[in-house]
Amino acid sequence: MSRPEVLFPLFASLETLEGIGPKTVKALAPLGVERPKDFLFLLPHSGVDRSRKASIRDVIAPATVTVEVDVGLHLPPRQKGRPYRINVRDEAVEFQLVFFHARTEYLRELLPTGQRRVVSGKIELFDGVGQMVHPDHVLRIEEAGALPAYEPVYPLTAGVTQKQIVKGLTGALARTPDLGEWIDGPLKAREGWPDWRAALTAVHAPEGVADLMAEAPARARLAYDELFAHQLTLSLARAALRKGKGRSSVGTGVLQRKVLDSLPYQMTGAQRRAVSEIALDMESALRMNRLLQGDVGAGKTLVAFLTLLIAVEAGGQGAMMAPTEILARQHLEGLQPLAALAGVRLEMLSGRDKGSERAGKLADLAEGTIDILVGTHAVFQKDVAFHDLRLAVVDEHHRFGVAQRMELGAKGQAADVLVMTATPIPRSLALASYGDMDVSVLDEKPAGRKPIKTALISDSRMEEVVGHLTRAVAEGRQAYWVCPLVEDSEVLDYASTEARFAALRAALGDVVGLVHGQMPNAEKDAAMARFVSGQTKVLVATTVIEVGVNVPNASIMVIERAEIFGLAQLHQLRGRVGRGTAESTCLLLYQAPLGASGERRLKVIRDTEDGFRISEEDLAMRGAGDLIGTAQSGLPRFRMADMERQAGLMAVAQTDARRLLADDPALESPRGKAARMLLWLLDQDRAIKLLTVG
Repeated sequence: MSRPEVLFPLFASLETLEGIGPKTVKALAPLGVERPKDFLFLLPHSGVDRSRKASIRDVIAPATVTVEVDVGLHLPPRQKGRPYRINVRDEAVEFQLVFFHARTEYLRELLPTGQRRVVSGKIELFDGVGQMVHPDHVLRIEEAGALPAYEPVYPLTAGVTQKQIVKGLTGALARTPDLGEWIDGPLKAREGWPDWRAALTAVHAPEGVADLMAEAPARARLAYDELFAHQLTLSLARAALRKGKGRSSVGTGVLQRKVLDSLPYQMTGAQRRAVSEIALDMESALRMNRLLQGDVGAGKTLVAFLTLLIAVEAGGQGAMMAPTEILARQHLEGLQPLAALAGVRLEMLSGRDKGSERAGKLADLAEGTIDILVGTHAVFQKDVAFHDLRLAVVDEHHRFGVAQRMELGAKGQAADVLVMTATPIPRSLALASYGDMDVSVLDEKPAGRKPIKTALISDSRMEEVVGHLTRAVAEGRQAYWVCPLVEDSEVLDYASTEARFAALRAALGDVVGLVHGQMPNAEKDAAMARFVSGQTKVLVATTVIEVGVNVPNASIMVIERAEIFGLAQLHQLRGRVGRGTAESTCLLLYQAPLGASGERRLKVIRDTEDGFRISEEDLAMRGAGDLIGTAQSGLPRFRMADMERQAGLMAVAQTDARRLLADDPALESPRGKAARMLLWLLDQDRAIKLLTVG
């Protein structure tokens, strides 16, 4: 399927635009402007009031002002390096235009004495005299009408001026065709959005600050176009994944019963709901592609294991993969007792497996005598063959983009895929990253998990905290003490783990252990093992314990310099306690005085344990890119849509995209054809390939 001809002028080389040469082409690249169409999507971030005033007296300096002046005397500099001054007079006062390093002939031509000109720039007062240094605009009276009353300001990069951007943009707008409408009619009418071309014209000709807001109709329309194109791509990917022949896996319930009957607790409603949603997906002949989202301690492991048992009951195998070997081992430890209850064979495959041991596991896997395999990405190396892989569970999503999910699906000759994440993500971001997936949410805590008391304490009360800890340890309780950094560094006065370890050991004796990222793995594992077995009562640690460590007897979490941690991190760390029957507490030690954002973060953590609320707050405070760590998030970079302010549009776009494809899977209707244009315009080539294949 080739690019529609009507779009050719917008995809031509930049040098076909007037006033753009090879040097400017190079300079524009960092702004993401590589073809004429990219100018259209480079939106102004602010604006300057250029409305005409009678005199500079009408504004309070320093300020930008546009006035008509009579040009008076030129005062060239007497010595090198001094400025060139020109006296001018508006209706009421005289002031000076000031130029550095300017050529005399050029200035005499630009501002001839005795003529009238319109000048616009920043006016400042020096010793009571107004000065405008390097006016932004100097225009003849007959040209002045071309200066907009409100001038948009564009993002710049080295070697590019506002004038060049405006020139390129004007050229690009002139080539922009009228295209069919891809937005659902009733939605467009309800929102009061303009047509596509009218929206482009409007965003580049704002009449005031209101037009620069994300909520302005023209901006909202273009943002929606972008989100809609993104969701169309994800929906096409989802359709392609599901079109891949799935296999119906129907569980008998026998193995699941064995596990559930011997558990000392009941499943939550959310867990039951998630298991039945996944079971229905596995039963259907379409490939499953589902995200299981659960907060810290919501019981994802049990849900994942029960669904792996469905695969085994149906006569197949299941695989569970984690991003790191440590996490894979934890899954192994967490699942082994459950596997024993069910009477199924569970093995782990990792990079450590060598020689005959590895060969033996691979042979058993291929024969089908291993029911469930736990491992890292190594599970998907070329020489690993399953007898009949029905379900792949992937833990800790964001190391996995859409592309890897598609590859993973290709490995099992039709395996269903379940992705698990313990990081509650705001709905808008979940839709941006996982719009191709169906989502199950575990939003209840299992019975018996007591709320964790969280308190903010200034580190000036350190002695009280250590005293409290001493009493708790005497009562047989265990605690984590998390420090922000390893060694003492000159620049940062964070109490280092080493120093804190020494101080607590002096106070409490040898029941204090230490674990940090710089330790060799074997030492780290040994230190963790001593804490798990209860030999160590207090574990001083860096954030290495954030993910997945399970010690039910640990009921106290102290986080030192809590104000420098992110919300998600604080929430994950706090989730390490409150896993047993004891009352749990989390003490957030901060260094006074607290900054506004530090205080806001700590109060959010103190006031709620709901990971989803915390993540919404985190998004509001930090922005989308930081929240998932854009570099490795697989989170798309949007040029016009603002994920923080326009989150609501994302859900609408997903519903709309899925509905359009349900009615018109090949995009052949008039609206479907317009939607294809949009995909071309916004470089969604992957979607176009999927359409062609389809």
